[in-house]
Amino acid sequence: MLISISEALETPVSTLLGETVTETKADSLKAISEKLEVINLQLAHRKTARRKIILWLLISLCAVIVIIFAALGFLNSPYLGWDYSDPETAVLGVAFHAFEWLFVRAAPLIFIIAIIGIFFIAKKS
Repeated sequence: MLISISEALETPVSTLLGETVTETKADSLKAISEKLEVINLQLAHRKTARRKIILWLLISLCAVIVIIFAALGFLNSPYLGWDYSDPETAVLGVAFHAFEWLFVRAAPLIFIIAIIGIFFIAKKS
C-alpha cells in the first residue's frame, strides 16, 4: 500500500517513512545537465526535421510551378477561340485568362524566391 501511495504522490517511499535523504549537489547538477542534454538533442532533431520539411515544400512548389507552366504552354490559351456569346463560357474564359495572366507574372518571382530558399537551406545543412 505504501508503494502505491508513493507512486500516486510521485515521492519516494523513504520520504513517506520520514527518512531524510540528502542528495549531493553533484548528483543534482549531473541530473540537470543530463536532462538539458536530452532537451538539446530533441531541439536539434526538431530543427533538422523542420528544415527538411521546408526544403521539400520549396522543391514541391518549384515542381508545381514548372508543371503549371508546361500545361499552360501545351494548352496555348484555348479560351481565345471560344464563343463568348454564351455567358457561362464567357465567365469561364475570363477566369481562365485572369489565372493565366496572374500566374505568368507572379510565378517566376515565386520560383526564384523558392530556388534561393532551397539554396540557403541546403547550405545550412
